[in-house]
Amino acid sequence: MSDHGVRGGDRPAGGGDRPAGGDDQPAGGDGELLARGGGRPSSEGEEEGEQEIPRLLLDLLHAKGPSGHEQAPRAVWCEAASKFAEVSVDSVGTATARVAAKGGGDGGVRRLLLLGHIDEIGLIVTHIDESGFIWFREVGGWDPQILVGQRVLLCTASGEVEGAIGRKPIHLLREEERKKVAEVRDLHIDIGARTEAEAAQLVAVGDVAVLAGEPARLPNRRLLSRALDNRLGCFAALEAARMIAEAGGVAGWEVLAVAATQEETTFGGSRTSTFALAPDAAIVIDGTHATDAPGIDVKQAGRHDLGSGPVITRGTTLHPRLFELLRAAAESEGISFTVEASGRHTGTDADAVHISRSGVPTALVSIPLRYMHSPVELVSVADVEACAALLAAASLRLNRDTSFAR
Repeated sequence: MSDHGVRGGDRPAGGGDRPAGGDDQPAGGDGELLARGGGRPSSEGEEEGEQEIPRLLLDLLHAKGPSGHEQAPRAVWCEAASKFAEVSVDSVGTATARVAAKGGGDGGVRRLLLLGHIDEIGLIVTHIDESGFIWFREVGGWDPQILVGQRVLLCTASGEVEGAIGRKPIHLLREEERKKVAEVRDLHIDIGARTEAEAAQLVAVGDVAVLAGEPARLPNRRLLSRALDNRLGCFAALEAARMIAEAGGVAGWEVLAVAATQEETTFGGSRTSTFALAPDAAIVIDGTHATDAPGIDVKQAGRHDLGSGPVITRGTTLHPRLFELLRAAAESEGISFTVEASGRHTGTDADAVHISRSGVPTALVSIPLRYMHSPVELVSVADVEACAALLAAASLRLNRDTSFAR
């Protein structure tokens, strides 16, 4: 999710339309569409080791890919997609995996996009000073307090370079400085270099970096990592496309999973790919705020607990018939979900997709995350699996006569 629309503030949310059956309950129903091997998407309460974290998801999270530099995670995504779909990459770096319509042929076939962005927030080098310290700006939206004291991985022409974000220690701060929040302009990266020349041998202006935050498994099939926003969305889109391919496709519709670039900065990937692909409908997948963490006002943000399933948004820019399609699919398949409300823009790729060309009927499905835009984002893997199951189930309910008239 980008910070363009400050989702959850500019975007007040409603409560759950269909709350899950309590904390850590299964977020899925029976049926071949709903999980690997034809079972129910696993609940958070499975015994440790009984349900593994999907390997593809872990590989996507290990890959570094700030906005405009998504090559590494895109390579992982495309390799997985090539096993069941026709894969292409455009000039902006957005990847597409096409699942043909059931029965084949192009005559009268309509097109559905399942779109999740593959980029993550990061940092970009702006200057190397005479002492070898590296100065930077944000790529995407950061709370500068999160950056202080973090380890970083700089992505350079010669490989990854480790460093740390430094600030004047609290012992040396003046009293009035201690009362102020940190600003990015006061922070620097230390890679251990002694001089500008030494640092410049390793790092160049324009190199990007991410915070070190490799995936960590937590109890109850919860996963901690940087870049969950939004490797989860592009993973869910691809997993849904895989399920659709295994089901033989959708009659009258080809389905394109899209791993869009540059969401955190410009919506560049979704804006250009939607124009080029000219879909008849689109479902955007992103993260939203889990509201079961301390200090969050559910009266404003709605209730979206970890383990309560995917979040379907109703909003002024989103198409009501697609919302009803998603809700009907969830209820039919026994997939727990909650409902979020959006009064204006959503702060996601849906803002670009729905106004492409003469307009695209668009829906938004989100996965609840704690601690968004940090190196310790936290998700329930059961919610991710249930999201993919919902996307597949809703897609397979489309037919040649499906209307989006308003």
